[in-house]
Amino acid sequence: MTGTTATEAVRAADERLRAAAASGRPCAPVRDLIGDSDQDAAYAVQSLGIARRLDEGRRVVGRKIGLTSSVVQAQLGVDTPDYGVLLDDMIVADREPLDLGRFLQPRVEAEVAFVLGRDLDLPTATVADVLRATEFVLAAIEVVDSRVAGWDITIADTVADNASSGAVVLGTTPRRLDGFDLTELGMSLERDATPVSTGSGAACLGSPVIAVAWLAREVARRGQPLRAGEVILSGALGPMVDATAGVYRARLDALGEVRADFRRTASDTSTEGAAA
Repeated sequence: MTGTTATEAVRAADERLRAAAASGRPCAPVRDLIGDSDQDAAYAVQSLGIARRLDEGRRVVGRKIGLTSSVVQAQLGVDTPDYGVLLDDMIVADREPLDLGRFLQPRVEAEVAFVLGRDLDLPTATVADVLRATEFVLAAIEVVDSRVAGWDITIADTVADNASSGAVVLGTTPRRLDGFDLTELGMSLERDATPVSTGSGAACLGSPVIAVAWLAREVARRGQPLRAGEVILSGALGPMVDATAGVYRARLDALGEVRADFRRTASDTSTEGAAA
């Protein structure tokens, strides 16, 4: 694509995703506009969407890492994770009611959230740099969501759609990383006391710390380094599951638990299982 054509395609993709979010109706994939593997174009679409949200009064509070599972990477034909931006209106407190109507096709997964105590802006960031920069970690449930109908996505579609971001439910038990090996961390996720997903820290690129080091390098390379105070969602510890009305409780060894309480309001016309 020429420069002008590429710019037009990025804007068209952004508008398609914006319209889907505003209407509550999922859209066709955007890969027909930007290609199915052009990550630079996809991140340009993502940046346009984030810039618009900032103009509307939102603020950046962190980042999220996606595609940390080798199985999911294989499904999308990629060998690298991706990332999105967390805004202030995406953060939800533990056990705070979540209206299903705010999402299009929600799914949930349990993760470790890192809270940075210092900037992590090195383009060559290592695991040691991540450990030094992390103030504490928390148990978290990420609500992933897609504006693309039927989750029919390639790497370009999900990156453009802010890495399929929805919301983040943060636990309230901080834990420092001194002497704590996240690789061995066990996770169980239940819906209304019924197990729906299990996993471990090793499922997240080998360790959530490794995932955050990857993110630090990638965003520094793109001129958007991680800053002190940011919340970093490090990636799924186990399979994600569809979100329906009910209470999802994630238990993470040594990090305690966190609950996402999904409720359906009278005005909510979304359909359970739409993300299936």
